[in-house]
Amino acid sequence: MCPPADFASPSFRGTANHFDFPSALGNTVSFSYYTRAEIKMTHRNWSDGEIHAIVDDYFDMLRHELAGLSYNKSEHRRTLKKTIDRSDGSIERKHMNISAVMAVLGLPYIKGYQPHRHYQRALFEAVETHLNRNLKLYSSLTGEDIVPQGPSGELLLESNLAFDEAPPSRRVSEQNLSQDIRRIVHRFEPPAERDARNRKLGEAGEEFVFEAERRRLYDIGRKDLSARVCWVSRDKGDGYGYDILSFTGIGNQAERERWLEIKTTTGPKTTPFFITRNELSVSGEYPDYFRLIRLYDFRRQARAYCLKPPLENHVQLSPTIYRATPKGAVEKARAGRD
Repeated sequence: MCPPADFASPSFRGTANHFDFPSALGNTVSFSYYTRAEIKMTHRNWSDGEIHAIVDDYFDMLRHELAGLSYNKSEHRRTLKKTIDRSDGSIERKHMNISAVMAVLGLPYIKGYQPHRHYQRALFEAVETHLNRNLKLYSSLTGEDIVPQGPSGELLLESNLAFDEAPPSRRVSEQNLSQDIRRIVHRFEPPAERDARNRKLGEAGEEFVFEAERRRLYDIGRKDLSARVCWVSRDKGDGYGYDILSFTGIGNQAERERWLEIKTTTGPKTTPFFITRNELSVSGEYPDYFRLIRLYDFRRQARAYCLKPPLENHVQLSPTIYRATPKGAVEKARAGRD
């Protein structure tokens, strides 16, 4: 809606005008309007130059955030507007659209720009181009440069782990993306495969939970149990179906074991992960002991959520790899049994 000429403000540009009118009932009636310039500015398609400029700006802010350095979003926006003729709101929404792209790719995004799911092929292409030109940044985003600290005989002071109250809602399905966008996404290594391949990231996550469990038990007065926490996958091998042996430490069942399987990602909490047949089997056979700890946003201040068996109640399990045996070998084995 465009306002009557009497209400138009000559100083208005790119923001909504707002009016409050007293009504006959004694309350106040409010309405806002946008000028034709704002409507035109909002609906005008973004050019390739504008998209690449805002994507470059986004990653500049993200670099600062991941490095723990301060930056000013308003200052970035003002600088962008010198070259991009867009409103503050339009720039804000586009930054949120970029966060949505990062979430689909299982990569960290700027905390202050929560993903806004308006998927655009041009944004996916611009993000891909930027990351292809900045492979060191991509390695940092995926956690390729993370190095475990190694075993320590002392408790780490900064080893507390913040847990979410509930697992995340369902991740955006690729079926909700256009075919053109899916083709771009498939040019990236799938997040679950990427994280499973990154053994240093997995080891760093296990180490973090190992230290956090030792600290938790120590802080509640169970120094004896703290000393018994075991990093099973490191000290005994991967065949147990879980990574960390810990204890509840509370109440009548304080010495009850907790078998913790750790899955770590630098991406957001909706990032998918792999689970092995052995891990799934152990979770089903020992539901009172087994817990899956999903660490996410590990590049910054790691957070986690905990899944209790049956895991099928919390995650959708999809077969992604099959074991292939030559038919001749199978038939020969069958013949031998006969």
